[in-house]
Amino acid sequence: MELTLLGTGGPGGVPLTDCPCAACATAVGDQARAATALLVDGVLLLDLTPGLALTAARSGRSLAGVRQVLLSHPHDGPALEIPAGPPAPGRVAPGQEITLRTGHRVLAVPVDAPGSGYEVTGPEGERLLYLPPECAPAGLPEAVEPYRMVLLDAVGRPDALARLRAAGAVGSTTDVLAVHLDHRVHPGPELRRRLAALGVRAVPDGTTLTVGDLHDVPDVPRRTLVLGGARSGKSVEAERRLSAFPDVVYVATGGTPGGDPEWAERVALHRERRPQSWRTVETCDLLPLLADGDGPALLIDCLSLWLTHTMDALGAWDDEQWAEGAERELRRRVGELVAAWRATRRTVVAVSNEVGSGVVPATAAGRRFRDELGRLNVALADESEHVLLVVAGQAVALRG
Repeated sequence: MELTLLGTGGPGGVPLTDCPCAACATAVGDQARAATALLVDGVLLLDLTPGLALTAARSGRSLAGVRQVLLSHPHDGPALEIPAGPPAPGRVAPGQEITLRTGHRVLAVPVDAPGSGYEVTGPEGERLLYLPPECAPAGLPEAVEPYRMVLLDAVGRPDALARLRAAGAVGSTTDVLAVHLDHRVHPGPELRRRLAALGVRAVPDGTTLTVGDLHDVPDVPRRTLVLGGARSGKSVEAERRLSAFPDVVYVATGGTPGGDPEWAERVALHRERRPQSWRTVETCDLLPLLADGDGPALLIDCLSLWLTHTMDALGAWDDEQWAEGAERELRRRVGELVAAWRATRRTVVAVSNEVGSGVVPATAAGRRFRDELGRLNVALADESEHVLLVVAGQAVALRG
């Protein structure tokens, strides 16, 4: 089954007409995208977009052989431009299936927002799934055979990918493509980085693919360390990297200190931002979690608070206790954490503060914490496949 992506952009394409944003300003050349439309084996057209016949011609394709046109967008979706030749567009009711004379079968898949999803099966049995923008599948069975290709709004609904992975509909050989791309993410390197963290790729408009061909799937690293200053966006970046995972354990090392309403408000905001399917564990005992090789992905936020808790427990802020054994015991505990990080079989993302670039602390205890956190970051970064530094909400890859 051959698929031509006549467009891969959001309903309005990108750049959007008259939009002054920076993402639209840089969406030029191969980074410009027409609204998403798919041509399957030259006979099935999924969605209509303005100028589709010309777009198809530029891709070396013709719409003359189209036998069925189906719409995925809700009824208040983008304006339709119906080209001459193909039949009038229609929809398939959720759960219903139609069969084309060419042997292609199309099953309408229920989604959780207005729109229509479609599962297309080719004459030789290969299957793809196409979801409309801002939609995830609804009512998936507990076990589904993996699709050979999935096309979805990975930027807007990474949780849709998590649902598909949890049901087995997306496996290690599934080619996952991002479509409905718009100006929510800057095109080029930033888009590729975001998608790679989800195990997803994007292709330019006009690309023709064979469903079932194996492609290099973006490798999701096992260990990722995310560094950044206060309010830099490091926690958001860390959460984004696991947003397409079906199960995540969020390890909160800070807890909710009693009598501190400002801290409680910060914790509440973090909780509201996480997917409901994530499980939260409030602990600084990280070694058993890292040692559990069969557990779901971990997000540890953050190592700075782990170090604070450990130094509190050892009395390491006091110069006398520091000299009498607290320093030696802290080195041992940090060594255990680094060894567990190195040995872990779980996918894990950890957040830590980068505190060495600011004002030198005025107290010996403050300088001690700064130095020990710097040493901890260095040791964990050395054992990580991917290291990011987040500055002003922009993630810079230091490794990976």
